[in-house]
Amino acid sequence: MRHLLYFLFICPVLLVTSCSQNKEPFFTRYRTVFQIGDQPEWAAKDLNARHWENRIALVPDGQIFWSRTKIDILKAPETLKPYGLRLEVYGEYEVFWDGVLIGKNGNPGQEADLPPEGKLWTTFTIPAHLTHAGEHVMALRLSNYYYPDHIGNYGLKIDYYDDLLTDRLIQNSYMHIFAGAFLITAIYFLFLFLGNKKEYPALIFSISCLLFFGLTMTHFVKTTVPIHYSLHVIRLEVITSLMFGISFLIPLYFSMQFPYPKWKLFLGVYTAILLFIFSIEHHLFDYTILNMTLSLLLFSLCIAVFGIYKKAKGALLVLLTLLLCIFIRHYVSLNISLFTGFSLILLNMLYLLSLRIKEQRLAYENSLVQSTRLRLELLKKNIQPHFLMNTLTSLIDWIEESPKKGVLFIEALAKEFDLLNQIENKTLIPITQEIELCRTHLEIMEYRKEVNYSWEEEGIHTNEKIPPGILHTLLENGITHSLPLKDNSITFKLIFELNDQYKSYTFLTFAGAVQSEPRNRANGTGFKYIKARLTESYQSKWDFTSEPTGHGWKNTIKLYS
Repeated sequence: MRHLLYFLFICPVLLVTSCSQNKEPFFTRYRTVFQIGDQPEWAAKDLNARHWENRIALVPDGQIFWSRTKIDILKAPETLKPYGLRLEVYGEYEVFWDGVLIGKNGNPGQEADLPPEGKLWTTFTIPAHLTHAGEHVMALRLSNYYYPDHIGNYGLKIDYYDDLLTDRLIQNSYMHIFAGAFLITAIYFLFLFLGNKKEYPALIFSISCLLFFGLTMTHFVKTTVPIHYSLHVIRLEVITSLMFGISFLIPLYFSMQFPYPKWKLFLGVYTAILLFIFSIEHHLFDYTILNMTLSLLLFSLCIAVFGIYKKAKGALLVLLTLLLCIFIRHYVSLNISLFTGFSLILLNMLYLLSLRIKEQRLAYENSLVQSTRLRLELLKKNIQPHFLMNTLTSLIDWIEESPKKGVLFIEALAKEFDLLNQIENKTLIPITQEIELCRTHLEIMEYRKEVNYSWEEEGIHTNEKIPPGILHTLLENGITHSLPLKDNSITFKLIFELNDQYKSYTFLTFAGAVQSEPRNRANGTGFKYIKARLTESYQSKWDFTSEPTGHGWKNTIKLYS
């Protein structure tokens, strides 16, 4: 776990390093202008485009339209290192630089008749003789058949051609390592949850890591998988949906780690807010993602503050991380702040989960130690000199009076010790084996105390399992602390009930009187042993009550689903 934390901490550092390459700019870009129509002379460098439109709202039916962008090259390229031009444009187009065709992406004007062709992100080489320092014009001959209302400024970057290709590949290699780390983490905690299906924080963390893996891969798929511009909105829809899932799961996780009053109600209100943000102005994807991120941070901040108020472990670290995420968002771009912030938040979630796992492990180890100590004390009680002396004395008497019953007495005693030896090192045993142990003990005690003990059962499922010795302990308490009825008998009855919420074992003692106060019994070694055994096998998913009744005593053990 510690090595995993270190590894995931390094990932955001690699992310920031790969995304923050501060190069001196090679160009200055001016405003882009548009004109509907198709005339070859519009590609010329010296064309007068004073009357062209600054913005076009709609170009229907896949018509051809042109755009022109004035660009100043600040310095000429180095020898044998030509400049490249990377574009992100909605549409299929031809690229002209100073009136010279330097590239083509798809079939502009023929989209209705031909299948989609070209990529949304494309890189072209600019001829070296056209990249001298000074003013240049880039003209695009376009058509946008699939999204005729998506006409506007487009992504543009000029750099050395080799750097445009390699920088993005290097960045994506970092991001694939980054995403893979969270994929492995998601799989690990998914299997951890499958091993203990009641550990829901592990499941939520696993799904959050899986969604973050999907978000990272979908965002950076543009280099490895060619995407036509007609599919770009689908990609943005996937990103927004993944963001919605992450924005819901992270506050849910913190709500489970730092529970607060009426947290389900407040989480429902937060979900309604997310749905409102997701639905309003849905076509503005960056706006939707930003608002969901801010809602996530604000709601999580409130939960962390309440956790600090309640002195919960890890709450202060969560608060500081969320404040750091807000600081990062203020000073860097949305994409960098998004991935860096989420990675830091997921690291906090992992840290809280590691604290929870550590506490559970320590509690389990303590229960094992306590269970072992109490088991040894219980065995010591069964074989202590007082027990042996009384048993041997009774055995001598029976051998003298009735050798055949003496032999049966010896066999019952041997059988009980053999059963105790079989079950003492097990966590769970079949209920039938526990009942056999109880019946054998009653047989021994009949010889010792010359009381008529009887055993009854109701609703027992033979395939059920139970911690060893707990019914035997209740039986011993009933024998020790109860007086027989007028007919010199004591009856013990075990009732099993099963429903959707819990399993219930009710152990009844039908006797004449009780020889000790209930509080003395509740604090005895036997009850401590029962509670330790139940904690060892069922953690906190159990309940044990013991109380006197008109007929004797009633013990109830409930095991919750």
